[in-house]
Amino acid sequence: MIKRVGNTDIQEVHRATCHCGGVELALSLPNGIEKPRRCDCSICRRKGAVVASVKLDGIRIVKGEELLKLYQFNTKTAKHFFCSECGIYTHHQRRSDPSEYGFNVACLEGVNPFELGDVVTNDGVNHPADR
Repeated sequence: MIKRVGNTDIQEVHRATCHCGGVELALSLPNGIEKPRRCDCSICRRKGAVVASVKLDGIRIVKGEELLKLYQFNTKTAKHFFCSECGIYTHHQRRSDPSEYGFNVACLEGVNPFELGDVVTNDGVNHPADR
């Protein structure tokens, strides 16, 4: 559990935005950033984001819902969302746990994911749902 990143205190409800600010999310993070990770699956490896998760009711779209585009591939279980204006990945409904959203830690206001320290990498190439 990470309650502070660099000089930023993680708020219980923390604001997240895409690069252009067109999409704004309110994330419920009462325990801070929990289990930050990377993944080496085909899409995550390309986007290079550090993600953490919240339950589906832990993200509220404050503005820009009309700017969000959905991308799905392979089993079409995961739902990846990105801003159609600036292209930044904001969040996704997880394939391994569809009751959660993974969110792009770098979209959290005031957070630099490079200040998180060591971040584990999950084996997304050998996804549990593929067995």
